[in-house]
Parts: sequence; C-alpha cells; structure tokens
Amino acid sequence: MEVGSMGFVVAGMVVGFIVGMTGVGGGSLMTPILLWFGINPAAAVGTDLLYAAITKAGGVFVHQRNSNIDWKVTGWLAAGSVPAAALTLLALALLPGDQQATNTLIKHALGIVLLLTALAILFKKQIFVFASRHAGDRFHLSAGRLNALTVLTGAVLGFMVTLTSIGAGALGTVALFLLYPLMATRRLVGTEIAHAVPLTLVAGLGHAGLGNLDWHVLGFLLLGSLPGIFLGSHLSGRVPDAVLRPCLAVMLLVIGTKLVV
Repeated sequence: MEVGSMGFVVAGMVVGFIVGMTGVGGGSLMTPILLWFGINPAAAVGTDLLYAAITKAGGVFVHQRNSNIDWKVTGWLAAGSVPAAALTLLALALLPGDQQATNTLIKHALGIVLLLTALAILFKKQIFVFASRHAGDRFHLSAGRLNALTVLTGAVLGFMVTLTSIGAGALGTVALFLLYPLMATRRLVGTEIAHAVPLTLVAGLGHAGLGNLDWHVLGFLLLGSLPGIFLGSHLSGRVPDAVLRPCLAVMLLVIGTKLVV
C-alpha cells in the first residue's frame, strides 16, 4: 500500500474514531482533512458525502433495532432536503465560470458552515436547556405548521450538506431538538442519522455525476473508518464529554476561520 493511500486509511480511522466517541464531527473533519491532502474542494465534498452515506447506513440498522428512529419526522425532513439537494446540484452544474470558481464557492461555504457547526457544538448544552424550558411552546404549533417547519429545516440542511458535506450531524440534531424538544435525545440522534443517509446518498451520487468524487480515496477512507467507529463506540463515555466537545469545536473554529479568511 502506498504512503498516500495509508494516509487516507488513517484519516478514515481517526474520523471514525471521533464520530464513534462523540457522535459528531464526520463531515466537519473529513472534508478539511481531504483538502489538506490536496483534494480539490468539489471532489472533497463529493467523496465525503458518499463516505457518510455508506458509514451512516450501518448506524441506521443499529438505531432501528433499538427503536431510536421516528420515521415520520425523517420523512418530513427528507421531503425538504432531497429536493433541495437536487436543486443545489443543478445550480452547481449550471454555475457559470470554470471549476476554480466552483471550488472557491464551496471552500468559502465550507468555512461558514464549519463555524456554525463549531458554535452548535460549543453551545449545544445551552441550546438544549433553552429548548427544554420552552417545550410547551411546541404545542402552540398545529401539526401542519410543525410539519412545514420540519420540511423547511430539511431544505436548509439539504442545501448546506450538498454544498459543503457538513451540517447533517451537529446542526441537524440541534435543529431537530428545537422543533421537537420533548423527543428523547437517542431518538433525535437516530432520526437525524436516518435522514442523513438518503440526503448524503443523493448528494454524493449527484456530485459523482458532476465528476466531483474520487473512488480510489473513498475506498481507503472506508477501510479505515469501520475499525475506527468500532473502537470509538466502545470507548464512548470514558473520555469526559466536557473535554471532547470543546476541543472539537475549537479545532473547527480554527479550520473554518482559515477557509473563510
């Protein structure tokens, strides 16, 4: 195995390990790592999207066995995210200019979403406390309005994830908690993972159709991610969450700022 290929295996293992321990950080870490390896922004996003779709499919199987998925909410999210992903892909295909312009757009969008993700991770506890205190507000919404807000949330996530490969984890879970504050956290996580699979699959295949995917790199990332997720999941809880999340958030703030500036 070449040194470069081994680097991708190690990257997949490291990201898988962190995701297994914290539940977040997949796209927000993998895409910047691929940029660091010299992969162009468009190909980095496309490769990470398909990587996420394949790895999270296993998570859906586990969460479904534990009854941690609200398929109704997943359906409403997908009703907004999948069409938004298709429209975003169409816009990228029709974007005037050369590949460099597309890469620049994706790079800056990536930086902005990284900063938002970092803030969501840093203030996740405060957001959850706020939502819990105002849980009663949820009942002032009719079922139709709540469903419409869920579709709109899915559309926003679909746009962000397709353009940057980031947002389906931390941002998606926080958004769901604000909409459904009485839903158990395990079901929030399971529902968002279930929603992320069709979204990242459609977006990833779309990027592949645009030529924005490196199958060689994808294979080596998956080779490392499977044992990484296994190890991280088994060690989850042994390292204090109060230590892990701030470290991850600060790292994303630094990377996001560098990409934007």
